[in-house]
Amino acid sequence: MSHNWQSNKPSPAGIWHKTTLQEAREQQEQQRQQHQSFQQRPPLTTTTHVVVGQKRSITEVRPQFQNGPPLAKRPTPGPCDTLTPSFTPSAFIKTPSGPPPLTASTIEHADPVAAAAKGSIPSEYSQRRALPSTPTSTNDPFLSLSHPVYKLPKHLVANFASLGIKSIYPWQKQCLLGPGLLSGDKNLVYSAPTGGGKSLVADLLMLKRVLEDPAGEAKAILVLPYVALVQEKVRWLRSVVGGISRSGDLGQKLPDPDGKQQQLWARRPDKDTIRVVGFFGGSKVRATWADFDVAVCTMEKANSLINAAITDCSISKLRAVVLDECHMIDDGFRGYLLELMTTKLLCLEQQVQIIAMSATLTNIRLLKDWLGGHSYETHYRPVPIEEHLVCDGKIYPAATTASLLKTATQLDTRNATTITTQGLPPSTTSSLQHIRFIHPSPHREFKDTVMNAVVALANETARAGYGVLVFSSSRAGCESDAVVISRVLPSFHEADPLIRERRLDLLNDLRSSSTGLDPKLEQTIPCGVAFHHAGLTTEERELIANAYDAGTLKVCVATASLAAGINLPARRVILHGARMGIDLVGPAMLRQMRGRAGRKGKDEVGETYLCCRRNDLEAVVDLMHADLPQIASCLVSDERRIRRALLEVIAIKLATSREALDEYVGRTMLACEQRMAGKETKEWEAPPEQTPEERMRGYVEAGLEKLKDMGFITVTVDERYETASYSATKLGGAIVASSLDPDDGVFIHKELERALKGFVMDGDMHVLYNFTPVSDLGNGTPINWRVFWNEMEKLDESGLRVMSFLGLKPVVLNRMQQGGILKETTDEEKDTARRYHRFYLALQLRDLCNEVPIHRVAQKYDVPRGAVQTLAQTCQGFAAGMIKFCEAMGWGAMAAALDHLADRLKAGARADLLGLSQITFVKSRTARVFWDNGFKTVAVVANADPKELVPVLMQAQPSKVRLEAKDEQKYLDKLLAKAKIITDSANRIWQIEMQQQLMMEEE
Repeated sequence: MSHNWQSNKPSPAGIWHKTTLQEAREQQEQQRQQHQSFQQRPPLTTTTHVVVGQKRSITEVRPQFQNGPPLAKRPTPGPCDTLTPSFTPSAFIKTPSGPPPLTASTIEHADPVAAAAKGSIPSEYSQRRALPSTPTSTNDPFLSLSHPVYKLPKHLVANFASLGIKSIYPWQKQCLLGPGLLSGDKNLVYSAPTGGGKSLVADLLMLKRVLEDPAGEAKAILVLPYVALVQEKVRWLRSVVGGISRSGDLGQKLPDPDGKQQQLWARRPDKDTIRVVGFFGGSKVRATWADFDVAVCTMEKANSLINAAITDCSISKLRAVVLDECHMIDDGFRGYLLELMTTKLLCLEQQVQIIAMSATLTNIRLLKDWLGGHSYETHYRPVPIEEHLVCDGKIYPAATTASLLKTATQLDTRNATTITTQGLPPSTTSSLQHIRFIHPSPHREFKDTVMNAVVALANETARAGYGVLVFSSSRAGCESDAVVISRVLPSFHEADPLIRERRLDLLNDLRSSSTGLDPKLEQTIPCGVAFHHAGLTTEERELIANAYDAGTLKVCVATASLAAGINLPARRVILHGARMGIDLVGPAMLRQMRGRAGRKGKDEVGETYLCCRRNDLEAVVDLMHADLPQIASCLVSDERRIRRALLEVIAIKLATSREALDEYVGRTMLACEQRMAGKETKEWEAPPEQTPEERMRGYVEAGLEKLKDMGFITVTVDERYETASYSATKLGGAIVASSLDPDDGVFIHKELERALKGFVMDGDMHVLYNFTPVSDLGNGTPINWRVFWNEMEKLDESGLRVMSFLGLKPVVLNRMQQGGILKETTDEEKDTARRYHRFYLALQLRDLCNEVPIHRVAQKYDVPRGAVQTLAQTCQGFAAGMIKFCEAMGWGAMAAALDHLADRLKAGARADLLGLSQITFVKSRTARVFWDNGFKTVAVVANADPKELVPVLMQAQPSKVRLEAKDEQKYLDKLLAKAKIITDSANRIWQIEMQQQLMMEEE
């Protein structure tokens, strides 16, 4: 294997590039110089290790030529290519060799003289403005968390201080000191802007309820809309309550002075700590009421927890429930679960403090009246936001956009795009009051004025050293924006050595992840840019978010749909259009995105720029000035929701008589809303045909009749007292226990009842089919019928029997892959289409259970790898519901079969690896590598030296790498730290197993 050293002349931006003609001429010149050089040098002895199918890296060649290559001298690097002598890029990272660099357009002030007089020249980041100072605890002692009025434990106050929260804002003090809040006697609903500190108020009240319970049994539930927020909140709360202990002994006990042996093992070693547990679809923790003090849940899991607690009468331990992002109560798909859950709490005889908060509440009075509590509203932000609109390359303050439409229609298009020789816009545009303008770009990539503006604004902020968050309308737009922005930013070699090292570490971590390194991220991250959307795996998103938060990345491009689920504040937020797909975002979503601007403690001000096209100008200006929509109950927008509400309270025996059901429905937000509407009826308006009470009774009557027809409830009439009592049938109880929608429960019951007559047990496909959800199939991912056909041809006899049993026909697949249409007109046709979709998803689950990596499954089925991971997590949660359904129906054998494969789905591995897969970081392929290297049980891993596991972890990496000595040691240190976490996790699992074994022997 030979290596030709070439004398490449670097381009000004530091990217090696030459034409084919230059390549040929330089090779001729190098051959001539090489011949002369070797005639003058002694023979060179080298040792070459050749690996078949692999090229040698530059690090293998470099030691052979300590004084440089035996060729012509390399040219002196240009100013952009200068490398720090003490820093050598790792061979682990290839210098990005993508498209050539671009130059971002410059941004100038419309009136430089006026701008200079205001102090905004030479840099808009000089921040020469007087910002009002926030009072501190020195001025107001009530702003200190240690003040006696709050009665917080000293350790909790110290934990907050260690996390940077040493005092609170004045609005937080006023809110906390509201009537009955600190004592827990009053509910609270409040609204505060994003970044204004609203979460701290709820955290303090919730933890106060848990910690002040003398029996140490108090519980609290915090409800969030998205899994990513649940995971983030769990990490935060664990750091807040870390080290806080209640009275009592922990762990192993010693013999007493009298010589009597006390219990060797504590039943719960963490019984005196505050246990924070996350519950969400796909989590490894089953929703058990006894194993947490603070539960952080998605809406679905919170509703399930409360149902279970009311059923087994453990609800008496619940002290507080926090509803974050409570404006989602009117979400058409799942928000109604918040209303169902909260109404149950309001019907309890005990006092449970309900704390509801949001950044986008308008009719806060409705929630206040419904909860019967105290309300508080503030518009305070610790970091002020300056908002702008960008159109046709001109930047306008948001305050002037109201008059923009009138002047824009009168603007002469020719004059508007003309730039004077002095570089200033013509006077005809002065009526628009734009403050800055963006020069057109000569690059064809920036001919679109919106793209040109987005890139120019991102470049300006990143080069000034600040963070930028760009919101794009789609995943593809995210990735393309990130690639283009990276081409205008300083190259990898121009970055600070420390930043370069951290970016290399990020690339290393991504390459070592289970899915490997995305090619586009490999191109953008060296320049400090990354994208963040649902197509990435959870691990990738977390690494990117942490790197952006730490300043390793300067630009993060995200989808608009993740605005509410991404907690990445930035100095400047740029909206690439105001659309989510083809539709405009709503006012609430727009506020969520713009609210990410301004990072407390790092930025003096936040900035938002909404970049739009002229044909969207009218809609965008209306959107910017639109009021937030008022929230409303969606309980009767679909008749299935009121049916589910009634079935749940009947099944958990919260309401079993007609009077109790009427009372329950009368406590809903829907009833409160209608009562308020009735009070606001004007005297001259005609009275409604029905009173609010009559309408609510009508909803109840219709819902009960439908539930009886569906076989979910039975009615027992006592003729003596002329009363009726309602109870759930076995099927109705199973549907509530499994958290199913009643209409979906009918379909599931039919599927499982038919499976009982001919369950295919000699394979996995029939079980996996029953793990696939029946609604929101694949998050809307369509079936690739050609892939479906190919996979069907590979099925074994067992899989084909499952297809035949379900009524799935190869002739239909053949017709569909040739462009046919699957009819979904009648209910029967809809059920058939649902079976095809579920089986297609089951094929993906089969591959995951057989240890095929997520990214390989994604490539095979042509879906984003994040979608595959989301499918696996969703199916894990749905599988748990199916197991509960079977248990409630008395189908124990089927429940056992489902339970076994559910463990395999969680582990992403075959049955022999289920034990190892309990260990942290040991999943799927890694578990198989451990097994193949002799680490076949938890006990063996627990007793292993972490250094023994390092070679195994290296073998488990998805891609093999070559490292220089400096980088290799750093890489080994990371693997050793990971090995220590693995052995610690294995030890904990092993101790639990030993404890259970001892307890069984004692019994």
